[in-house]
Amino acid sequence: MDTIYSVTEITKYIKRIVDADYELRNVQVQGEISNFKRYASGHCYFTLKDGGSSSDFAGDYGSSRYGSNDGGSVLKCVMYRWNADKLFFVPKNGDKVVAVGHISVYERDGVYQLYTDLLLQHGTGDLMQQYEKLKAKLAVEGLFDTMRKRPLPTDAQRIGIVTSSSGAVIHDVIKVSRRRNPNVKLYLYPVQVQGRGAAKEIAQGIEFFNKHQFVDLLIVGRGGGSMEDLWAFNEEPTVRAVAASELPIISAVGHETDFTLCDFAADVRAATPSHAAEMAVADMSQLRQQHENLSQRLVRAMQWQLLSAEAELDKLKESRMLQDPRRIYAAQEEKLTRLKNSYALQDPTRLYAVQEAKLKSLKNAHVMRNPRKLYELQEQRLAQLMNSWALREPERIFADREQRLDMDFAQLVNLMQQRRQAAEHALALHQAKLQAISPYEVFKRGYSCVRDRKQKIISSIEQVRWGDEIIISVKDGQIVSVVQEVEGR
Repeated sequence: MDTIYSVTEITKYIKRIVDADYELRNVQVQGEISNFKRYASGHCYFTLKDGGSSSDFAGDYGSSRYGSNDGGSVLKCVMYRWNADKLFFVPKNGDKVVAVGHISVYERDGVYQLYTDLLLQHGTGDLMQQYEKLKAKLAVEGLFDTMRKRPLPTDAQRIGIVTSSSGAVIHDVIKVSRRRNPNVKLYLYPVQVQGRGAAKEIAQGIEFFNKHQFVDLLIVGRGGGSMEDLWAFNEEPTVRAVAASELPIISAVGHETDFTLCDFAADVRAATPSHAAEMAVADMSQLRQQHENLSQRLVRAMQWQLLSAEAELDKLKESRMLQDPRRIYAAQEEKLTRLKNSYALQDPTRLYAVQEAKLKSLKNAHVMRNPRKLYELQEQRLAQLMNSWALREPERIFADREQRLDMDFAQLVNLMQQRRQAAEHALALHQAKLQAISPYEVFKRGYSCVRDRKQKIISSIEQVRWGDEIIISVKDGQIVSVVQEVEGR
């Protein structure tokens, strides 16, 4: 036992032992959440305690992000963003949960903690299995297909509501509906929203409205609660009734973070019952404003058309055609007068005399007396053309042009090569300058850059306090950390 370990060495040794333990690679731990904290990075830190533990745990590590201890059994836990984003509920202090993950040692602090992959509310494990099984079954049947979903009517005047008569849902829906349109008619079918027989009553309410068809759409929902409280809206009779409804349905179950199978089967999901009322009831004040805007646009358009017509009328009134209509026909009357006075009408034989003179001149032409002269002239011209150098050596036409073209092409290629070489040289110089001042070259030598959550560079310990989250940039990525201790030089 002569070996002396450093703190880091003994911590790494313990971590290797814990990581090698097969039992600790996948554990389920039941306990109560305390000191829950979710940072801007999305990572969650909390502690799990047994029933006899205190939420104000204060151990040897001071007041850390995990909380403090009075001596009870406490397990520190961390849940990274990519797992926390998949939560079905918002964890809070006092919740009884089952955390699933693996145990390992956080080397910097020398403490063991549970790296949580999945967090379930206590008692929801079996319900989640039933939920996923039924969801997969109904999805295969096509009950959740988007092609089945219908748009909501834009001017619903009669709205059916399937919910409890004593809950806050009906009061919220009435309040919002009356504010948006006092004339809308609301019809309540009171049902149980949790407990034995609740699913059957909800399904009967939906079937009642579909049978009598006196409303334009339905709101089906209840207030928030645990998964057990919302379970009636995950049962098969309720989901099938929603999917089979001929009337459009808005599902308004729980809060924005709660999802039930009825949400998937309904035509539209609302985040809250109040949101459902806003989606179902048109805002009359907004409609009146739109009507007023359209009326004003119509009046302006009619005024513009009237002004344009008046301007066109004034233009016509001032035109010379209306002031002196006879001027329209004056030019035509003048042409008609000249035609009447022309020699062609007074002495038609003069038209033929001109044509006869032209025909006589043509008959006396040498072409008509000796037609062969035309062919002899063309034959002479053809013989001269056949003896020309252009037909004997046609390549001479293009020789000079080809030579000039070759010289110009060679000169162009040479110029392009010179410009490319100059550009490559300039680019290499700029790259060398940029690389010389690049922060990543500094990172490669072992340095790093520390910033806060607002991406502001931290250059002094005066800029940070205990518990602040910092981001450390190194050569191959970033490290997100939390300040545990600040020491000056």
